Amino acid sequence: MSYLKHKIYGILFKLFKFTPVKNNRISFIIDSRESFKGNLDYIKKEFERRGNFEFHFFYKDKLSFSSFKSLASSKYIFLNDNFFPLAFMKFKDENIIVQLWHAPGASKKFGGSVEIENRPILSKISANTDYLITTSEKIKEYYSEAFQMPKDKIKALGLPRMDYYFEDHNLDKLKSEFFKKYNIPDDKKIILYAPTFREDEKYNDVFNFLDLGKFNESLGGEYVLALRLHPKINKFYSESISSKGEYVDVSDYSNEQELMLISDLLITDYSSIMIEFCALNKPTVFFTYDLDNYLSSERGFYYDFKKTVPGPIVYTTEELIDVIGNNNFDKSKISQFVSTQFDAIDGQASKRIIDYLLK
Repeated sequence: MSYLKHKIYGILFKLFKFTPVKNNRISFIIDSRESFKGNLDYIKKEFERRGNFEFHFFYKDKLSFSSFKSLASSKYIFLNDNFFPLAFMKFKDENIIVQLWHAPGASKKFGGSVEIENRPILSKISANTDYLITTSEKIKEYYSEAFQMPKDKIKALGLPRMDYYFEDHNLDKLKSEFFKKYNIPDDKKIILYAPTFREDEKYNDVFNFLDLGKFNESLGGEYVLALRLHPKINKFYSESISSKGEYVDVSDYSNEQELMLISDLLITDYSSIMIEFCALNKPTVFFTYDLDNYLSSERGFYYDFKKTVPGPIVYTTEELIDVIGNNNFDKSKISQFVSTQFDAIDGQASKRIIDYLLK
């Protein structure tokens, strides 16, 4: 695989190898200003509480000498996802590079766990990364493989964005605004439906498998179905869905965490959104109409899916209706699963990370 574009970053970055490091300068490597949220935003806020720090945003897609200079002079450099040029950029010992990663826990295999051909460049990125932050000691082995990262660089300090759930939120107000936005009666409970993308395209239109008419006939009096589509699968949805039943499309809802906060129940299949939802101690049902095919042909999981997922697995609309209608959920299974994914959920993740770095 050619990494010419990434190597150019490394060559340009060398021009600033003698730039002095400023102890109060912090850089965030991001795609765009819109992507500055979640983990990175919470880290920035925590630094702001600590004193006089200055912040720099390094845009991946914008080559700028001044931006390279600010990056080279930053004491702390944070990432939230992959940045392959990091493999070819020579940093000073004073620079501290921290990979926060955007997702909690470990569910579907990713990175070096499945992309064997990318392991060499992942190892180079790992060599230039000081710390990789995870949510639990129990998943270090998986992250070590996925990032090709030595375990001693992996620190189980928590996910900064999880601190959101410990802020002061007016749930009644949030729900009222949601019902008003989508013209829903305010006595409804919210079922968030978040299906994931399949490589096997024939399984991506979930409404070929979920009978919305039956679903709403049985559960529509009590619940409203809020559909949040994976960005890759919009094109697979038929235009005649509305004739099959009713739901609200929340795919463009700006705050996914707010959706999880106001939802009473989650329907998903293989999406890692369930890890965060379960951390709220709310029930999840796994509507996996293509389970055997998915397990045999997709990238796989870090655990035995059938034995481990923290909720009932169903294959048909009738089974889905039955589980929800009878409230057939085992809360002990939820807490057991959460304990394998998080060491602590306490609203202090951002504080722990900054404490660790500053000390």
